[in-house]
Formats: sequence, structure tokens, C-alpha cells
Amino acid sequence: MYNERKKRDAQRVGDVVNQLMARRGYGQIVGSEQIREAWNEIAGPIGLHSIPGNLRRGVLEIIVRNSAVMQELTFRKRQLITDLANKFNHQTINDLRFRVGAID
Repeated sequence: MYNERKKRDAQRVGDVVNQLMARRGYGQIVGSEQIREAWNEIAGPIGLHSIPGNLRRGVLEIIVRNSAVMQELTFRKRQLITDLANKFNHQTINDLRFRVGAID
């Protein structure tokens, strides 16, 4: 009886690690190229002055050309997060963090 329960409850180590990573926010279900394409589509024309950076623990860093672009995106932040969440089935991006930097 003990062996039956042990086999039934057993999980693959890889599955357990993947679940733990996703729970902790380390798992990136969406690739950087997918994020870049989605950002360009969702951000619209101002997307030409910004690029997505790192995604860590559900927070996507957006690098912007200057403070004016940062301010515009900050005003639109809530809608941008909603659009990104809808695009990726609410899986990956929970917040946006903007910073001025080189986008070339």
C-alpha cells in the first residue's frame, strides 16, 4: 500500500523545478523576441522610442529614449500592462518599469 501511494504521488524533478521557478517569478514563459514584437504592436508609434529590456519576476523593464517618452508611457502604463497581459494570457508581465537609456 505504501509503494502504491509513493508511485502515485511521485513527480518528475524537472516538473517540480519548473513549477517552483514559475511560482517564484523566475520562469520566462514568453521569449524576448515575442515580447519585443508585442511591445511594438501595443505601444504604437511611441514604441519606436523605446525597447523592452529584461523580464524579472513579472516586471518588464522598458528602456526609453528620453524623459518625455518615459512620461507618456507612464501615463499609459495601466493600459499597456493590461494589453500585454491579454496578449500573453495573463502569464508573464505584471508590471512595467521605465528607465532612460540608449536604445540603438
